[in-house]
Amino acid sequence: MKKYQVTIHFTMGDGFNELVPPHRTYINFLINKEVVEQYIVSMETQRVWITLNAENREEVVKILERSPMFKFWDYELDEIFLWDGQHYRLPAVQPN
Repeated sequence: MKKYQVTIHFTMGDGFNELVPPHRTYINFLINKEVVEQYIVSMETQRVWITLNAENREEVVKILERSPMFKFWDYELDEIFLWDGQHYRLPAVQPN
């Protein structure tokens, strides 16, 4: 399984707000299935970042296309080579 970073630029058009609840249901489903690892939205820049697990790029595109909000998106897709961060490290030892 590979990891991918999707950067989405969105525009809020007619019907956008009505699609937020079903889109969130879909994202929550993907998070629960461990397909989506991170989902971040900036309303200031109208940008979304999604880190997800998939076999290949085609599978990522199929996952994205299933979102009710897909028609509002212009996206970039990158395969991740290295994934590291505080949450992937052992906790710091704190002596009593």
